[in-house]
Amino acid sequence: AILGLATNTLGLVYRAYEAGHAPFANLYESMLLFTWATVIGYLMMEWRYKLRIIGTFVMSIVFFSILTIVWLLPYRYQNIDPLNPALQSLWLEIHVMTTFIGYAAFAISFGISIMYLIKNWVEKKGGGSGLKNFFVRFPDLNILDDLNYKSIAWGFPFLTIGIITGAVWANYAWGTYWSWDPKETWSAIVWLIYAGYLHARVTYGWRGVRTAIFAIIGFLSVIFLYWGVSFILPGLHAYA
Repeated sequence: AILGLATNTLGLVYRAYEAGHAPFANLYESMLLFTWATVIGYLMMEWRYKLRIIGTFVMSIVFFSILTIVWLLPYRYQNIDPLNPALQSLWLEIHVMTTFIGYAAFAISFGISIMYLIKNWVEKKGGGSGLKNFFVRFPDLNILDDLNYKSIAWGFPFLTIGIITGAVWANYAWGTYWSWDPKETWSAIVWLIYAGYLHARVTYGWRGVRTAIFAIIGFLSVIFLYWGVSFILPGLHAYA
């Protein structure tokens, strides 16, 4: 993970040098930022809680993200092109950085939620096969549930700041804070999902399988926000 982080960091620095601006302007660059932030988030969690096995799932997300960059992302989304005038703003850097820190935290939550559901299923079914014995070694369900909550509690403020700075940037670039562009609409949906998770957890004491499924739905919504909106729904954010 540390070697991958170093390589990813060098890639971002080189991209910034070649482009002459912060490497946040297209899908290729933002995917690099996402993997970078996710690895940092995982390493911080590993350092704090000494649970390396979580990396089995979190780093799998990073691995598939890198495969997407290398094998599936059309080349036109990887080019270094002149920066769109709307992107020539400090607000862009603040907006993208905070948003993707939030996405990274939600990715970690997604990995932990998958672990929770597997661990819960194995405990109900009992041991037996070697694969089940491996899953039994996962952290205690209460620990996974707590880490899931902490990941979302960490990411939600960053997503909120990202949406607010995005609105400020939109007003600077297009003269309106909010236009219900597809990406703006789906950003609001994602925000409401995670706000609902936190509300259910804090106010009603939701835990366990329900919150794990809630977190998985949230991250699947993030994936659609990032990929589905970019490729399927036209709008001002089509380049992002």
